[in-house]
Amino acid sequence: MVNPNAPGPLTKENFAKQVDISGDLLDRFSAYQDLLVKWQQRINLVSRSTLPDLWRRHFLDSAQLFPLIPKSAKTLVDLGSGAGFPGLVVALLISERGGPDVHLVEADSRKAAFLAEANRILEARVTVHSRRIESIADLKGDVITARALAPLDRLLNQAERFMGPETTCLFLKGENASRELTIARKHWTMKVSETTSVTHDLARILKLREVSRVD
Repeated sequence: MVNPNAPGPLTKENFAKQVDISGDLLDRFSAYQDLLVKWQQRINLVSRSTLPDLWRRHFLDSAQLFPLIPKSAKTLVDLGSGAGFPGLVVALLISERGGPDVHLVEADSRKAAFLAEANRILEARVTVHSRRIESIADLKGDVITARALAPLDRLLNQAERFMGPETTCLFLKGENASRELTIARKHWTMKVSETTSVTHDLARILKLREVSRVD
């Protein structure tokens, strides 16, 4: 197993070993990298400082959610997809291994255009919703994902419209995850499991089940 926290940028070869993907899928991730770098020259998709370590900071960080998706899930909704993290990365893994249909929700029309072009080139088979989260009323997710979108309490407010009784939320959070949980629990009840991120020792993946508002 590759140590993803080894010094220096993560290579695409080590990404492939860490995630255990085929050469064909690795080629598609390479095409994703090329497209992102090209579009980054015109619009701000990701922090420029993260581009030298794209395979770790964005691809691996997103891919670590895939094993946490329930096998029974039919629909995944990714909120605030931006440049496709984590939703488009997860969709690429699903395209090879199977899994739920993926919906990417992105209000910024330029980022949504990037997602649509990436979907076409990468054949990720996602549905891109170029709309504000609060304008969507007819979409439910067995899984809801998000990264760096909002503090947890506000994020749950945004995610609520997509939730059903069996929905699992998978949220990538930084070192303030515990504090965000404490604040969110004032307004929400939920079953929580935390996993340490493979890309940063202080970051966490929050897996939330049975989420409901406090009466």
